Amino acid sequence: MNDKLYIGLMSGTSADGIDAALVRFQGGADIDGGNEPLRAEVVAARTSPWDPDVRARLVWLGQGGSLDSLDELGTLDAQVGEAFAEAALAVLVEAGIDTGDVAAIGSHGQTVRHRPYLKHPFSLQIGDAGRIVERTGITTVADFRRRDIAAGGHGAPLLPALHHALLHDASEDRAVLNLGGIANITLLPKVSDVRGFDTGPANALMDLWCHEHTGRPYDEDGAWGATGVVDDALLSRLLEDPWFATPPPKSSGREHFQRAWLAPRLRGDESAVDVQATLRVLTARTIGDALRSAQPDTQRLLVCGGGVHNPSLLQALRDELPGVVITSTQEHGLDPDHIEAMGFAWLARQTLLGLPGNRASVTGAAGPRVLGAIYPV
Repeated sequence: MNDKLYIGLMSGTSADGIDAALVRFQGGADIDGGNEPLRAEVVAARTSPWDPDVRARLVWLGQGGSLDSLDELGTLDAQVGEAFAEAALAVLVEAGIDTGDVAAIGSHGQTVRHRPYLKHPFSLQIGDAGRIVERTGITTVADFRRRDIAAGGHGAPLLPALHHALLHDASEDRAVLNLGGIANITLLPKVSDVRGFDTGPANALMDLWCHEHTGRPYDEDGAWGATGVVDDALLSRLLEDPWFATPPPKSSGREHFQRAWLAPRLRGDESAVDVQATLRVLTARTIGDALRSAQPDTQRLLVCGGGVHNPSLLQALRDELPGVVITSTQEHGLDPDHIEAMGFAWLARQTLLGLPGNRASVTGAAGPRVLGAIYPV
């Protein structure tokens, strides 16, 4: 099983597409890499677009909206499952690989609500895994977050263990930054245990504001926001949210950082482009504050996720962290656009091997747990 192929499927909080990565793993069976280091080769990867109507409903739900009935939620769950299955088959066609050569699919699903701070915390991902296994004929592992939450954790972030296996360097303190809809960091100190947590909004608020004021789904290359001027008073009001000062473990989602969060903090007379510039700096500032607080001696920050393609955001990070070398994970052999999908392929492998996928030092769970539910062929 150690050298078989796995598919990871991921659609993040921005719901900007379904990432599929076909990955071959070798070595590193236990969560710390064992005696043989983990090696991962992405054989093929692609992003499949969402049906516009499905995406609109997913974004609405992710921002705290509700549907009219359980029937509508059930239908959406089925549609997401079908779309994930199609994405898996498409990456196999692209690679010229037969389904029989794949050990398993790891499907993250689409998060529609993440509530780790309730009396009865939960995280809900939809995307019927039964449909994925039926359409593809490949064993599917899904629903990775529930077990960690049941064990007292946040169910997020789940990839720091993989980051540690592939990107840790005993000669320097590193961090991995994922710039999706929400930003999260993995701390990789030279000697002590890996840690990680969400830092706040990354692309979610910027995408929302850009779409509202330009009609475009996102600010390509950060070009529009780069023409604005940062509103320091607005930035101060945004930073007053107590969530930013909450100690780890911590996680969040679009249901917190959404239009209803931003609206009462606006005076109403701000320039739209200046708000966009301020949201960019909000992302950089909260990441910088988190890194300075949790790992002040960080020497290198490795960036992945959609935000890696926003030059003005990366420059804001460099301005915020002048002593830190900031590079893409691509420079260390990991495609920044598909590292999360790779992570869920790895989590599927861990589950089939009967090995834990979480890090209690990251999520706050009572201990290591085997994650996910297996849907066999």
